[in-house]
Amino acid sequence: MRIFLGCLVFFLFAANIQTKAQFIDNYVDDERMLYAHTKQVNQFFRRFNGEEDAYGDRFSVNDSLYRNNFYRKKFIEHLFDERSYLIDDIHKFQFINEVTNQENPTFLDFHGGNWVAEVKAGFFYQGQERSCTLFLNIQEEEVGSKWVISRIIFEPYSSFFRDSDSIPESQQRFLHPLSHELDFMNLIKVFRSEELIEQFAERDYNPDHLSIFIYEFRKGLLQFKTIQQVKFHFFQIDGWYFELSKFNRKSLNSGWLISNLLKITEEDQKVLKSFIYQK
Repeated sequence: MRIFLGCLVFFLFAANIQTKAQFIDNYVDDERMLYAHTKQVNQFFRRFNGEEDAYGDRFSVNDSLYRNNFYRKKFIEHLFDERSYLIDDIHKFQFINEVTNQENPTFLDFHGGNWVAEVKAGFFYQGQERSCTLFLNIQEEEVGSKWVISRIIFEPYSSFFRDSDSIPESQQRFLHPLSHELDFMNLIKVFRSEELIEQFAERDYNPDHLSIFIYEFRKGLLQFKTIQQVKFHFFQIDGWYFELSKFNRKSLNSGWLISNLLKITEEDQKVLKSFIYQK
């Protein structure tokens, strides 16, 4: 009986030790993930620039590791989404080497422009919930700076307005150059017809969706519901574009990470911006 009780106590004690060890291991893993997790966009800037250590403590500008390019090279490698199929390993290696070049390193500047936030938000509109994409830029003020909405993409607006160039030439209409001699009375026909009014606007006309959005919001026709997604587009590094997205997962590779990387020319940048803004 004593032998049996002794064995039972031993196994319970061993199980308790194993449970505690497992708890400690899990705690250490969770703590490592907490430190590795790039929790804020500002922290992404600091880590990319080599201005803080792996534990989130900022370096003094006099510290030998402050903006140290060898240190940055190792850190930036971990600022990429390791699961992204949009990132080419060769381009990633080339990008890291360029921004950490000892003779001419490149750093991100929060107030440097050439980066934009893309925010997808839900709004209640015409009896249903619709998604609207807002683009925001940092605007510098006399004192400080602030985020401002620069443009929006809202499908009901996009489908409502048509590009006049899409109208077949045989169906296009215009105001005669001598309309002024008729006191522009031919405008009566324009406004009574069902023809697209856009074709009577100047060549460079573009509908201002943001103004319409603000008008309808103030009229109570749009009600904000929720933020659905946030990401950032960066054009600050010459010859490169990258996208910054947030990943919430139990992994050392989580938080704000580079989710897309492209090597681009100036012409590519124009095309890419048109694609992002759906111009």
